[in-house]
Amino acid sequence: MPEENNSCVGLNEPRLVVRKFLAKPQYEGAGAIVRRSIGRFELRYFDPFLVLDEFSVTAPAGFPDHPHRGFETVTYMIQGSVTHEDFEGHKGTIGAGDLQWMTAGRGIVHSEMPSPHGTQKGLQLWVNLSSKYKMMEPKYQEISSKNIAETTKDGIKVRVIAGEALGTKSPIYTRTPTMYLDFTLDPGTHLQQPIPKPWNAFIYILEGEGVFGQSKSSASAHHLLLLGHGDGLEAWNKSTKLLRFILVGGEPLDEPLVQFGPFVMNTQEEIDQTIEDFENYTNGFEKARHWRSESGLSLDF
Repeated sequence: MPEENNSCVGLNEPRLVVRKFLAKPQYEGAGAIVRRSIGRFELRYFDPFLVLDEFSVTAPAGFPDHPHRGFETVTYMIQGSVTHEDFEGHKGTIGAGDLQWMTAGRGIVHSEMPSPHGTQKGLQLWVNLSSKYKMMEPKYQEISSKNIAETTKDGIKVRVIAGEALGTKSPIYTRTPTMYLDFTLDPGTHLQQPIPKPWNAFIYILEGEGVFGQSKSSASAHHLLLLGHGDGLEAWNKSTKLLRFILVGGEPLDEPLVQFGPFVMNTQEEIDQTIEDFENYTNGFEKARHWRSESGLSLDF
């Protein structure tokens, strides 16, 4: 079997797996099923990451009209498609393998509803924004599957959602410095992937079983692995089947955090102001007064 050499010349301090969670199914939105690994009671926040959901949605379930302020949502489709629309008139379909990186900033009201046929599956990551970006104008970065940076080397394939791996870079601009890598390892392969030392990082396994970190912790699908300090990740696929996982890392903001559902700010006063802005359709939420998505539904929060 091939062994991975990677673009780095070894790791001086491979990271340990320090915590492991199994993400169990729960209901969110309007009847959607998610496996939440970050943003649950055992792990409310992993700076700068607020939420990681692996979602499975079959119509008529979905995520109808709801607001956000103060962070970014990253939607990466695994199977099927989801239609997105917001109160600014932005609308489109995120298909299998596609990416949407949405900066909610000062305020967005939007809906995310599944294709009417079959079950739609994907990942949604919430990335916190520093105080200087929380009230910026909303922005989108969208990349279709065929345009996501991808490379294969020695039995390891990587799709570079954000950051860099195996000499391949993503065009995504991350206001909160972030890496987001989708790895598929053939049986018998060994990966070494650098991670900036000050960053927090985790693994979420989508398929198969792997061995991770200096402690050689074994884990299978739907497990979240938090990584300790170090300069990178080592992973092995010692099984006879494919191993697929995401590796996500980010620079901690080290700022106060106050969250009320879909609103994430630095102080309680800012949260109170956000609720007032949303209820009164002001300060970024003006267009919410008369807007409804095609679904015609909205979420309570």
